[in-house]
Amino acid sequence: MRKFVVVLAAGKGTRMKSRLYKVLHQVCGKTMVEHVVEAAQAIKPDKIVTVVGNGAEEVKKVLAGKSEFALQEKQLGTGDAVLTAKDQLAGEKGATLVITGDTPLFTSETFQKLFDYHENKGNAATVLTAQAPNPYGYGRIIRDDQDNVLRIVEQKDGSPEDLKVKEINTGVFCFDNQLLFEALTHVDNQNAQGEYYLTDVLEILRNEGQRIGAYRMRDFSESIGVNDRIALAQATKIMQQRINEKHMANGVTFIDPATAYIDADVKIDCDTVIEGNVVIKGKSVIGRNCLITSGSRIVDSQIGDCVTVTLSTIENSQMDEQTDIGPNSHLRPGSIIRKHAHIGNFVEVKNAEIGENSKVGHLTYVGDATLGKDINVGCGTIFANYDGVKKDHINVGDHAFIGSGATLVAPVNIADHAFVAADSTITKDVQRYDMAIARGHQVNKPDYWHKLPLSQDQNWQ
Repeated sequence: MRKFVVVLAAGKGTRMKSRLYKVLHQVCGKTMVEHVVEAAQAIKPDKIVTVVGNGAEEVKKVLAGKSEFALQEKQLGTGDAVLTAKDQLAGEKGATLVITGDTPLFTSETFQKLFDYHENKGNAATVLTAQAPNPYGYGRIIRDDQDNVLRIVEQKDGSPEDLKVKEINTGVFCFDNQLLFEALTHVDNQNAQGEYYLTDVLEILRNEGQRIGAYRMRDFSESIGVNDRIALAQATKIMQQRINEKHMANGVTFIDPATAYIDADVKIDCDTVIEGNVVIKGKSVIGRNCLITSGSRIVDSQIGDCVTVTLSTIENSQMDEQTDIGPNSHLRPGSIIRKHAHIGNFVEVKNAEIGENSKVGHLTYVGDATLGKDINVGCGTIFANYDGVKKDHINVGDHAFIGSGATLVAPVNIADHAFVAADSTITKDVQRYDMAIARGHQVNKPDYWHKLPLSQDQNWQ
């Protein structure tokens, strides 16, 4: 059986109180609509069509290469939305899955089970349902005495008896594709909302003698639809738990999983320990046997094996194996820390490479620089890379020694085995084996204390 998917993503989402269109709000590092489409991709459908409306161009950018698109110019309901995909799908034979772009927690396993159930039962339409502890706001599944699905009643259209039902419509359907598009032409908008409901297709098909079924999934939490910030936070919490449990099953230790915030695309190897209050975002990759301590934040970075990150921030950077950083240090974008290098406390590195076995211990800024191996950079050193107009580069050769409090003014080259004396301001290249001293001579003023008015105060003597 050929499989097709229609993703409904045209709504603005006014209850989100946001300038950002609803399906573009993120859950664990991905937009909601990306979560939905990627779950659909995993079941290998023949075609995915995303219905766009509000924010159409932004949604298309996010899903470029993952979906075809249909435009719903006016939001007239879910039935009208699916009908906009008729040019891509109406003539196809097979089954079509209809899902909404604001339900990021559905899994590909659930979608596949729905397709399988639909096909095995020979249904014309199958609705995915769940038992809701609090069904308010959801469409209710109304069955007959033989447990057959009669119709779906929306909250605003339901009678008191209908609204007692706890089995709800998750908003996901599987249809015989050709029957779906034929039935959509008969849907009207005679309801409280004045909209064309996709759910009315079920009753139309049933009246035509077609078989209507329902597949009840076990985990209601998958079906959470995000219409406001409260639901967004709930979905994020569930997704975080799901992500962390996956990593733990693969051999990662979480000291406090409830406070470790890991994005969906992050990869973490086994025997790594993640403490509480850690954030790892984007497409970061963490090696094995690492320790990421409380308060650390890692964004789109590559961390090798046996790395310790202590209360530090790493952005778009790379730490090779057996390196360490922190506490309270910051790798800004473009930083590369080579094997066995040490980045101590209160160090900032930006667009710079620190070579193997080199040490930048504390209170130092290294920007736009290339440092070789076995270098010691003393406390309080500044790589002065910006002259107010442009940024220049600084090179420091292997086995060089940079004394505490030095300022290296770009562009400048410090050769292999060269020395920079403490408290020097270096503006000229330093040759191999040389020591550069660039500071004023010390002058001591004798008996200076007694020239001060305070010297007459008995409390200061």
